[in-house]
Amino acid sequence: MRELKKGLRLEATSYVGTIRLGSLSVIIRPKIQEAPLLSLLRYAYGLRNLELFSELEQRTSLLAFQDLLIHQLEAETQELLQRGLHREYVRQEEELASPRGKIDLGWWMRHAGSGRVTLRCSHHPRSENHPLNQALRAGLHLAMRLTEDVGLRTRLHRLDALLHGCSRVALHPRLLERILRETDRMTAAYRPALSIIQVLLEEEGTAQEPASKEVRLPGFLFDMNRFFQALLSRFLKENLRGYTLRDEFRLVGMMAYASDSNPRRRQAPAPRPDFAILQGSRVISLLDAKYRDLWETQLPPDMLYQLVIYALSQGSAGSAAILYPTTTAEAREQVIEVNDVVQGGRRASVVLRPVHLQTLAKLVNPREGVAAEHEREAFALALALGRPQATTGGWPFATRHHEEW
Repeated sequence: MRELKKGLRLEATSYVGTIRLGSLSVIIRPKIQEAPLLSLLRYAYGLRNLELFSELEQRTSLLAFQDLLIHQLEAETQELLQRGLHREYVRQEEELASPRGKIDLGWWMRHAGSGRVTLRCSHHPRSENHPLNQALRAGLHLAMRLTEDVGLRTRLHRLDALLHGCSRVALHPRLLERILRETDRMTAAYRPALSIIQVLLEEEGTAQEPASKEVRLPGFLFDMNRFFQALLSRFLKENLRGYTLRDEFRLVGMMAYASDSNPRRRQAPAPRPDFAILQGSRVISLLDAKYRDLWETQLPPDMLYQLVIYALSQGSAGSAAILYPTTTAEAREQVIEVNDVVQGGRRASVVLRPVHLQTLAKLVNPREGVAAEHEREAFALALALGRPQATTGGWPFATRHHEEW
């Protein structure tokens, strides 16, 4: 945001959502409008394909982005309530006329002559009021605060009323991380709802200045770069057979301070590409995910320089690739060669590799069978290593299994 003579200038990068400036609400929608965002979101964050309102599928481009997540949270919560909320044995200490559990003998001896007709007992009734349901209820309140859709907020209030027996807790990232980590096969159905709440909590509000943690503006801004990286990470991990994908791979040893020229004794910088593809212990490909349609727009210099560093880290004639989203059928690989202008010859190359979102959305939808599995594997291999693709029906589908190439 920049204050100019004639008013405010707003610029959006990879963030979508809503920001409120006094009485003004600004909705930032995804740049790639045609992308089947709901399907890809479900896959990236492990959400279930639950039945949502029929009009939602048709008007996703008209909603604020957080409303897509909140609609999914509503459906997940309804599913949990229909199944029956999970109950746990919760320790409770109280004075009872009909004792049960463990009697507090020390308390009884201190009050033996008081004429009381109750005994202090410690017992463990099964209750819905435990951290899992408390976090779920707190997440509904967070969602109510973030949405401006009156109908959606009303339905969330109704769901909250059904959880009236659960205490409200203050949500914070560590609490959600701990609860998610402690889920097991008995509580696995809660993971999608808790994952949505985690995203809503992490992206709520925005700092006015990058270094400021005190001045925050109300709203919800979601980083599409993080979503795109999570989407590709899951797809490649599930479908790259014979290879290992490592997230945020550190290129240790590529750069180092000279031993006699590091007076501050600082640690050597270690670049971190988003993905490294390994075959055994050998790195064969370095990839970065960028939420920017590089078929329709220019490659920014900072992205190019970053990928050149990754490519040079692999020695002579090394290569690194940017994976970017697109909905353009004609988009195909572009290669930038890095040459030695003094001695001549190619030093490295940077590949701009499109990820056709319609194709990816079709592949992540649950489909059984050997043919569907081979299509997913071939597409994953094409993204990771740039293997040949053939077009089918206007969209690039690899037509042969990678073992046949």
